[in-house]
Amino acid sequence: MATLAHLDAYDAGQQELRTAYLDHLARHPDGLLRGCRPDHLTASVVVLSDDAEQVLLTLHAKAGRWFQLGGHIEERDASLVAAAERELAEESGLAGLAVDPHPVQLDAHAVDFCGDSPARHLDVRFLAVAPVGENPPVASEESLRVAWWPVASLPSEEPSLLALVDAGRRRMGCPPLTR
Repeated sequence: MATLAHLDAYDAGQQELRTAYLDHLARHPDGLLRGCRPDHLTASVVVLSDDAEQVLLTLHAKAGRWFQLGGHIEERDASLVAAAERELAEESGLAGLAVDPHPVQLDAHAVDFCGDSPARHLDVRFLAVAPVGENPPVASEESLRVAWWPVASLPSEEPSLLALVDAGRRRMGCPPLTR
């Protein structure tokens, strides 16, 4: 898949994930869709403020945790980027934000709140940059809340979220976060 070819595999772990994702897609023609079990690709987007000091997060209704915006790929999505753009608009009410078409990070994780059978998301993560305060975000039915958070005090110590914010900031030319 061309989108995965554009990933800046900045470490061996990202390179291994890219290879695993491509192998999954080669073995499973339906590997992009949630019906492919237990593994399927998902698309998400880290939305950073234009100064890279804030990140837009959603308090996921089923999980009860703060995450970046994103979710399942639908058959109508023309690409992974299109899926990320759709999820961004659906989950935040912020339509028309440009999503960088080159992924910033991959993350594979088990999902215990996603349907009746176990699933593992092979998440392809993108970056969007937005001005804070111009258009306030609006939560969808999948979210309890959507809010801007200072990157220096994220509401989660989840390593994958911290790594994603760092990857997005790196793409914007910022130094890594110190924690």
